[in-house]
Order: sequence, then structure tokens, then C-alpha cells
Amino acid sequence: MRVAVGLFLLCLSVFLSPLAQSQRVSPPSDFTRDRNLNRNTHGSTPRGEFTFARLIYESYGRRGRWTTDYPKADEQFILGLRDWVRSGLVISDDPVAVSMRDQKLFNYPFIYVVEPGYMELSEDDAAMLREYLLRGGFMMLDDFWGEYEWQNVQEQMLKVFPEYRIKELPLDHPLFHCFFDIDEVVQVPSVGNIIYRGRTDEKGGIVPYYHAIVNGEDRVMVFIARNTDNGDAWEWIDEPQYPLKYGLAAYRLGMNAIVYAMTH
Repeated sequence: MRVAVGLFLLCLSVFLSPLAQSQRVSPPSDFTRDRNLNRNTHGSTPRGEFTFARLIYESYGRRGRWTTDYPKADEQFILGLRDWVRSGLVISDDPVAVSMRDQKLFNYPFIYVVEPGYMELSEDDAAMLREYLLRGGFMMLDDFWGEYEWQNVQEQMLKVFPEYRIKELPLDHPLFHCFFDIDEVVQVPSVGNIIYRGRTDEKGGIVPYYHAIVNGEDRVMVFIARNTDNGDAWEWIDEPQYPLKYGLAAYRLGMNAIVYAMTH
């Protein structure tokens, strides 16, 4: 495990070297162009054993909450898993966004949900998510803050699993030790909040938590990162002003969640 972490740090130090400074300020079009170099000569995208999938959902208030940090966070996360972590997992070049109303949802063992504090599930949506999760799917909820958004997360998950309750996930759980050893709950801040306010918390969400919904066989079906924003760290880990320690914590947690989803 120490070797894996050491390799991760080495790869990140290379990526953050002066030679890579130009990539930090590249506009999205340049970022996409760089990724296109990884495609095969026919222009198609090689498929791997794992594809990063983001959930499309309806939200109240501002529409399109599911698009937060999209697609850069997802694309950057793929590069990090493949080039920095070097996990050996064969990862598809392109992430996908999929609706819970689309049968393709069942193709993906891991699904990422951003800003679930504003998620609004219909009865049909909840039924589809329930089937997906009971059939072996894994869902990660991330980037929501404070009591108001936490209350909505609980209400929406109750629609999916009225028989299960959200519980705090202890740090000795296998999810935190299936690739990296994670021994603390890190509050990962948004890039704007840490750079311009010097704070890691938002909206009264002072203390970070890792919660979960676990089935009768002790399998985590829903992993909940509360009062933290791992997706922003995935997106902005190459920003010089963004503290590297938060980026490292977010990539470790994301990698562990994926390995757990793929093996449970």
C-alpha cells in the first residue's frame, strides 16, 4: 500500500512540474484536444472494463444541477486514475452521463451524483434507482452542504429505500482500505471557497461525514460524502493555488469507491 501511495505522489509531482504548467491554464477546448490524442486511428473511443458514469437527474431551484463541474471533473478524474494512480484498471477514455430512466444505467457498476441536495426524484426515478442498486449497482453522492441540503438527501434516499436508514460509515470499513488506506474524513473544499475565502466549509456544513446505505449483506449501495466536494478537487487538482492535500484526498476516496463498487 505504501508503494501505491508513493507512486501516486511521484506521478502527481511530475504532472505538477514546471513542464506541465501550460496545461493548468489550458481552456476546455485544449483539454479535449489533448484527450483526443489517446483515441485510436479510426477516431473511436476504446472501451475499458470501467467507465465513469454520472447520473442525470431532475432538480428544483436552478435546473441542471447534475452538470456541476461537468465534463472537466470527470475527464480529469479519468486521467488521474489512469496516469497518476496507475491502478491497472482499464478505464474507458470518455465518461458518460446517463439518466435513471435509461436502461443503459445498468451497464455501469458505479454512478456519481453531484449536488444531491437539490435532487428531486419521482416515484419512477426512485423505483429505477432502487432496482439498479439492489441488482449490484453503487452510487456515490457528493458536493452538498449544510442541514437544508442534508435534509433533502435523506428525503430522496427514503423514496428509494424506505426500509434502510442512512448511517455513518466507520473508517475501518473495507471501502476505506480496498486500495488506499484512508484513516480520516477530509473536508475537501471547492476551489473558489478555499482560494478566495480561505475556508473549507460552506452553508453551515462545518463537519464532514462519510455516510452510507447498506443492504442486509453489509454491502454499501449508496456512499455519501457530506459537507465536502470531491468533484471540485478532481477538476482543479492541477490548479497551482488549490492545496494539493485536498486533491490527493479526493482522488484516494474516488479510487477506493470505484474499487469497492467493482469488487462488491
